[in-house]
Amino acid sequence: MRVLVVEDHEELAETVAAGLRREGMAVDLAFDGPTALERAEINGYDVVVLDRDLPGVHGDQVCRTLAAGNSRARVLMLTASGTVADRVAGLGLGADDYLPKPFAFTELVARIRALARRAQPALPPVLVRGELRLDPARREATRAGCQLPLSPKEFAVLELLLGAQGAVVSTEELLERAWDEAADPFSQTVKVTVSRLRRKLGEPPLVETVDRAGYRIR
Repeated sequence: MRVLVVEDHEELAETVAAGLRREGMAVDLAFDGPTALERAEINGYDVVVLDRDLPGVHGDQVCRTLAAGNSRARVLMLTASGTVADRVAGLGLGADDYLPKPFAFTELVARIRALARRAQPALPPVLVRGELRLDPARREATRAGCQLPLSPKEFAVLELLLGAQGAVVSTEELLERAWDEAADPFSQTVKVTVSRLRRKLGEPPLVETVDRAGYRIR
């Protein structure tokens, strides 16, 4: 899952981003409205966490622009004001959800995951293929009932492969959706992560390399 956090309070933004990365999400940051619009145009985000009071371009206008465009991203609007009128106004701008500050981080994570499910074709809450079982909400992966000690990136890659339901997922898509914009597109990051994932999944092998196309779950 790839998330853009738009928040002008840089310390809060960095704290939220660090927590979301621990949850296995790829997170980019923007501290003002123009940067948010630029990054949303370039990158394919699943969810945009959008502060309403932004410098440069107000969060309301950012939300309107995202809603009017072809972006698949779902918008979770944040604001210091939690009145009913403000929530109604935010949703009227095209936001998909609304969360007043201060908020519980666990609730933020749950809302982001719920919105991300709506941004993608409907998938079951628990992904299963043969002996392999992955529960994104609980951050648990097992094979034949045995817990798999996956890193956040390994978990994210496995979730994308299982979500494809046997279809090939390209290296480019894995890099775009499981890593943030700091990732080097010319590095061996995806290959190395898939290699580690294969070892942890055990035998017989479950991740197949499709020449010049990408990877898929057998």
